[in-house]
Amino acid sequence: MNWAVIGWILLGAVIGAIIAFFVTKKMFEKQLKDNPPINESMIRAMYGQMGRKPSEAQIRQIMKSMNQ
Repeated sequence: MNWAVIGWILLGAVIGAIIAFFVTKKMFEKQLKDNPPINESMIRAMYGQMGRKPSEAQIRQIMKSMNQ
């Protein structure tokens, strides 16, 4: 009897951990999509601080590499 109860508790904990993992992963991906860590204006500002004027091709290339 006791082993069955312990087994059900462990099974519930494992299933809960799996569900929590996927829910957390989905929320994290949504946050990154809504609030990207860097955007084009930040890239322009970084180039400006270095004393350079970036071309649109350079900005697109950096954004493409960041999104991968």
